[in-house]
This record gives sequence, structure tokens and C-alpha cells, in this order.
Amino acid sequence: MKRIKTYLLTLTISLIVTNVWAKDVSFTLEDRDRLIRMETSLKEFKESVDKRFEQIDKRFEQVDRRIERVEGVMMWGFGLLFTSMLGMVGFVLWDRRTAVAPVARILREKEEDIEELKKRERAIIDAMRDYAAGDQRLAGILKARGLL
Repeated sequence: MKRIKTYLLTLTISLIVTNVWAKDVSFTLEDRDRLIRMETSLKEFKESVDKRFEQIDKRFEQVDRRIERVEGVMMWGFGLLFTSMLGMVGFVLWDRRTAVAPVARILREKEEDIEELKKRERAIIDAMRDYAAGDQRLAGILKARGLL
């Protein structure tokens, strides 16, 4: 009996130990289905993320085109602005030149007339001095005026 008890005890212990060491590696159908669903949802998520990135890329391209159009308009605007400024400066210079030219011509003519009048005045004074040498009354008048 002692042997049977020992045998039973050994058998029981060995069954318990084998149950403890045994690993249940069975991959159930439910686990497989769950894994398939996870893969499917990951693929859908990846596709949706890819779609969003494509949409964002398209939006960036649209914004880039708009910015390029605005830059072009601004460049044309600045070009027209500077061209009109240079045209205005040219017009002002031309206007000053054309407005001053007649005045300068008239001034030269007046200066020539003044020079001519000064020559005549000098000639008249010289003639009166010559005449005053013989006429005392004229010599007194010229002295009083400071011309003799």
C-alpha cells in the first residue's frame, strides 16, 4: 500500500507539474479574426491618412499658385509705380526747362538793353561834360548832381 500511495503521489505530482509547464499555444479562431480586423482597420486608417496628406498637398499647391499670382501682380504694380514716378520726374524737369527758357531769354534781352542804355548814358554824360567846359551854368548843374 505504501507503494501504491507513493506511486499515486508521484503520478499526481507529475500530472500537476506537466500541467504547469504545458503552454497553451493554441491560436483560436477568434484571435485570428481579431487580428484580421486589426489589419483591416490599420489599412483603412493608413489610406485615410494618405488621402488627407494628398488633400493637404493639393491645398499647399493652390496656396503656392495664389501667392505666385499675388507676387506677379505686386511686381507689375511696383513696376508701374516706379515708371510713373520716373515719368513724373521727367515731366517736371521738362516743364521747368520750358518754363524757365522764355524767362531766361527775356532776362538776357533786358540785360542787353540795360547795357545799351548804360553805354548811351555814359556817352550823354561825356558829351555834357565836354559842353560844360564852355558853359559855366551847365558846369554848375553837373557839379550839383555829382556828374562832373
